[in-house]
Amino acid sequence: MSGIHHVTAVSGNAARNVDFYTRTLGLRLVKKTVNFDDPGTYHLYYGDEQGKPGTILTFFPWDHAEPGRNGDGLTEETAFRVPAESIGYWAHRLIEKGVPHKALEKRFGEPVLSFTDPDGMSLALVGVAGLADEPVWSDGNVAAAHAIRGFRRVTLMLDKAAPTDAILTGVFGFKETGREGQHVQRRNAHRSLSK
Repeated sequence: MSGIHHVTAVSGNAARNVDFYTRTLGLRLVKKTVNFDDPGTYHLYYGDEQGKPGTILTFFPWDHAEPGRNGDGLTEETAFRVPAESIGYWAHRLIEKGVPHKALEKRFGEPVLSFTDPDGMSLALVGVAGLADEPVWSDGNVAAAHAIRGFRRVTLMLDKAAPTDAILTGVFGFKETGREGQHVQRRNAHRSLSK
């Protein structure tokens, strides 16, 4: 596996988190375990049918956690891959589920639908061509034809990009594949990071 293995975040209420990621986004709750540093806290894993690397988003839910804020050195947005022809389906689904979202836009030549989860985590669905044969979680609330396939990119907010660039290129083998304004896209296999 090359690219993004998994993304971990903090959330508020666990039940609300499970409801959003399984019922709204249609991801599989792959497993529920505990935070080994704080055994009183769940560690929730979402992903595809097999829980493959590159599909796993995990959370440590704390009921009284303050909503997150974007800032230097943090993940600004986590974006998932969906079939390009499914972007319209997802726009309607977010409306139907009462999830506020931004207007559809293009980034690096791909349609992007940005929104936030109930705790304010910035997410996006990116329409990508040629995903029909990728395995999906086929027993969820979203038809397999439209289901999330895994990560497309993670956008990092960086004040000084050079140290992170050195790790991405020198250690992880990412290469620059595009620039749009202040955003630089780096890719390795099918996963990418923007900054």
